[in-house]
Amino acid sequence: MNNNASNNSQTGPLTQIAQAAVDALGYEVLEVQLQDGGRVVLVRIDRLDEQPVTMEDLTKASRAAEAEFDRLDPIKGEYRLEFESPGAKRPLNRARHFERMVGLKARVRAEGHAFTAPIKAVNGDQVTFDVSGEDVTLTAGSIQANLAEFPDRHR
Repeated sequence: MNNNASNNSQTGPLTQIAQAAVDALGYEVLEVQLQDGGRVVLVRIDRLDEQPVTMEDLTKASRAAEAEFDRLDPIKGEYRLEFESPGAKRPLNRARHFERMVGLKARVRAEGHAFTAPIKAVNGDQVTFDVSGEDVTLTAGSIQANLAEFPDRHR
């Protein structure tokens, strides 16, 4: 987890604004973080068609979101809106995110759990991890998880 990440009560409304702005363009907001004391709004996006995010994608998404952020003015004072691709520590929020990464290690935090382990299987919203030879099954959406190893190819 990123230590610069803000809690959901601060980023939730920003995530909704960003998602509304980029949804029609075929993008999904994976994560919004407030950094540098709230002066930087970092938005990580992915393509809904699961193709790699390009610089053109980031530019299109950024322009659409900038217009919406300017219209709604959700942050008082000056701030910088930045867009990134998911990157090596890709957030895993939904079951389909885990499905794409089966076999790779994820860093997971949930109530009563904190581990790094391979994603073994996904069945509906249930994600099973191989934690030291034991299956641990958790519900996607109720855990915080990031990819812990970079895939050898785009997934």
